[in-house]
Amino acid sequence: MKFYIETFGCKVNTYESNYIKQSLISSGFLYVNDLEDADIIIINTCTVTNTADSKCKKFVRKVRRENKDSVLVVLGCSVQNNFIEYNNMDIDILIGNQNKNKIPEIIREYLKHPAKYTHYNNNRDLVFEDMEISDFDHTRAFIKIQDGCDNFCSYCIIPFMRGKCRSKEFTKIIEEAKELVKHNHKEIVLTGIHTGSYNYEGKDLVDVINALSEIPGLDRIRLSSVEITELNDKFLEMLKVNHKFCDHLHIPLQAGSDAILKLMNRKYDMNYFFNKIEKIRKIRPDISISTDIIVGFPNETEDNFADTYENAKKLAFSKIHVFPYSKRNGTVASMMKEVSSTEKTNRVHKLFDLSKELEEEYSEKFKGKKVKVLIEEVKDGVSIGHTSNYLKVIIPEKLERNNIYEVIYK
Repeated sequence: MKFYIETFGCKVNTYESNYIKQSLISSGFLYVNDLEDADIIIINTCTVTNTADSKCKKFVRKVRRENKDSVLVVLGCSVQNNFIEYNNMDIDILIGNQNKNKIPEIIREYLKHPAKYTHYNNNRDLVFEDMEISDFDHTRAFIKIQDGCDNFCSYCIIPFMRGKCRSKEFTKIIEEAKELVKHNHKEIVLTGIHTGSYNYEGKDLVDVINALSEIPGLDRIRLSSVEITELNDKFLEMLKVNHKFCDHLHIPLQAGSDAILKLMNRKYDMNYFFNKIEKIRKIRPDISISTDIIVGFPNETEDNFADTYENAKKLAFSKIHVFPYSKRNGTVASMMKEVSSTEKTNRVHKLFDLSKELEEEYSEKFKGKKVKVLIEEVKDGVSIGHTSNYLKVIIPEKLERNNIYEVIYK
């Protein structure tokens, strides 16, 4: 039978979908790129914002309307957050954020005995669900090393959806990485819901990075995201000596105002953030540091936003991912006074324009210099890839995908 997977949301979802895809293929199912050709349609959902939720629900309804005879499987965070609503839709297999690693066997059982299957558990005390993959459908392969979050930022629904922090067995991460390298993956991205909290029997994130660095053929190790409070002295020492660790960190700031950071229940203030960034740049002066910022958080005044704007400018991020605040029912922030949508939109545009300026300033520093590029895509006679510090490079010739080349950055 033929199956199709649609994935919404984060890198963790992408990893989980890759696991489901690989498991089904190894069980004799055939993956197709067009959902209209599929006997089984799997949708992995996201609930990080209202927009994400709406997109997922709309897509599920459209898929069912246009594919009445297909087996429809819907799973993930949006299901976890809106289970009753999804349960009232015409869905064959409905799963929240537990038993994802059992989806292939659940599908096989459903095909033998077609009866609606649902699984929903609202308990935060979950175990890490093992998923191992040997190949990945991106050039940069992801490994999910951690799940869950205990931070409870006041705006975020994810700790309620993903459960408590839990980590993958240390040796399984290393073995999985070795398998990915055998399939010619030269860069691995470590990902999780709160990746920096990795802790398995005394082994932390730096121990994982250092162990991966010993694998022959693995040229780059990258983090999907890490909190500023987790960049401790051990991490900074690793940054000094580990040349396989990429020259890029994505560190969410979320707000550049101490007053708003406190309302958000973030675990640092601006002084702490500036000091840590200064230490990082002393070790690696040319490192790319990107960030996330939420705009229009409840009670955010013009002065608060001005602080965020000026501090983001001083921090000279290489890119800012700008998100308008999205109310999530059940969070502390959902009970606070909201900023008007007009003001929120204006602030988003201002910060987005700043991001474009900072991106140009950062990339300008490397023009005319030699850079190493991992080729990810070859099409129309050009090769496209990224450097260690995540600069996008387009080379006007056909090169080998999954290989690293040294070129002059233009």
